[in-house]
Amino acid sequence: MRIISSLIFIYGVVLFFSLNCPAKVTAGDIVHHDDLAPKKPGCENDFVLVKVQTWIDGKEDAEFVGVGARFGTTIVSKEKNAQQTPLTLSDPRDCCKPPRKKLAGEVIMVDRGHCKFTTKANKAEAAGASAILIVNNQKELYKMVCDPEETDLDIHIPAVMLPQDAGATLDKMLLNRSSVTVQLYSPRRPVVDIAEVFLWLMAVGTILCGSYWAAWSAREAAIEHDKLLKDASEEDLPNFGTGGSSTVMDINMISAVLFVVVASCFLIVLYKLMRFTWFFEILVVLFCIGGVEGLQTCLVALLSRWFRRTGESFIKVPIFGAVSYLTLAVSPFCITFAVVWAVYRNSSFGWIGQDILGITLIITVLQIVRIPNLKVGTVLLGCAFIYDIFWVFASQRLFHESVMIVVARGDKSGEDGIPMLLKIPRLFDPWGGYSIIGFGDILLPGLLVAFSLRYDWLAKKNLRAGYFLWAMIAYGLGLLITYVALNLMDGHGQPALLYIVPFTLGTFLMLGTKRGDLKILWTKGEPERVCPHIRLESKEESD
Repeated sequence: MRIISSLIFIYGVVLFFSLNCPAKVTAGDIVHHDDLAPKKPGCENDFVLVKVQTWIDGKEDAEFVGVGARFGTTIVSKEKNAQQTPLTLSDPRDCCKPPRKKLAGEVIMVDRGHCKFTTKANKAEAAGASAILIVNNQKELYKMVCDPEETDLDIHIPAVMLPQDAGATLDKMLLNRSSVTVQLYSPRRPVVDIAEVFLWLMAVGTILCGSYWAAWSAREAAIEHDKLLKDASEEDLPNFGTGGSSTVMDINMISAVLFVVVASCFLIVLYKLMRFTWFFEILVVLFCIGGVEGLQTCLVALLSRWFRRTGESFIKVPIFGAVSYLTLAVSPFCITFAVVWAVYRNSSFGWIGQDILGITLIITVLQIVRIPNLKVGTVLLGCAFIYDIFWVFASQRLFHESVMIVVARGDKSGEDGIPMLLKIPRLFDPWGGYSIIGFGDILLPGLLVAFSLRYDWLAKKNLRAGYFLWAMIAYGLGLLITYVALNLMDGHGQPALLYIVPFTLGTFLMLGTKRGDLKILWTKGEPERVCPHIRLESKEESD
């Protein structure tokens, strides 16, 4: 079991040292603010995603997504206000010259060609088009802007760019002599989606469960330690340490400081290699291994309360050593669960298995890994704070995109995000997608919260007089502010630790200073306790 615990520890360290993903909506930003693209009167629209719904001979068909131009009229946001309009092909196809036939309010579809976007829009409007769809010559979308010297920007029709594959599909529809109509609209996201509420509850609940399990284990270890000291002879006393269980591993100052270096290196490796299928499959396998261990550990701990005898009966297994019969009984189910998730991970229900494996893994790591004192916790969270901000915001200057957000969404992998995060589908979002939060945004603050409850129980403090309640409230508020910022920034990815660390760490430091416990919290991390044999000696002397 010691080997298994070590594997979980190593995997957990890799997770929260390298995959501290921001709270990010993966459906793509609906509104894009681009300060680099020139703005001027008549060319000052935000870049918005646009839905292009199609009908063939009156029957609803495929829906495509494009991006609105900097110029032209704005596109309606409500579907009921968008009109179904006939679609026609431009002749000439690039619309760099006036169309050969006059239009009667149709939407005209043109190729990208070599002339300016504004030239195409002006030609289409002059021919009587109600809107223009410009098909890109690549699968990616492109932001249509205006040149600084352009003056003919009085355009009164909307312009939308479509990717190459969407244009090819529409081409086939039109060339089959079908009657094709389209509807253009850009729906807004709801201010708050129920997915964010459930994700908040999942994050807070995970830390709550992990903290109580870790504190309970620490208290049991302390009670056992006191019994050993009480029953031990005088010459045996030096052999007992002050640490807890042998499966508990403390983070030291060196590992806390190395957090930025190790995490940054691993994040760059992910950024560069995640486009390769074999590398992504390695990540899935690693996640499955960690998920199996986490799910197994949690199930065994839960079931051993009802099947105590089976949980306390062991058998020797090669490599793994002594393993309980309960663990052997649970293991096939855990392995099967992880394998089924790996096979169906991209299905509509794959997020459920991912969240179950992720939550049990986080709870297990919180029970095994701990910070020994507030000093190490401050250094660890301080480094994580800098790391999170740099790779979400500052990395854009070096890589021309946010490395953290690209990795979190799995943009270059062809998959629907990396597996090392919790996610819930956005049920009431017209654009779909997921609300997600990285393991690091739960694990790192969770270590501090678990430390607070461990201290409270050893110091025999109640909820109000202790630190755990206030640490949990601080974490909940910090995560809530993260989602508020996420919505205020139109869905742009936010580094959750930017808000969570000041709330949790600041609350801890302020309360510790006010109550006079800061010195003990900072250095020792445990309240002063009188050894049992010393208490007995004092009692005998008083008698």
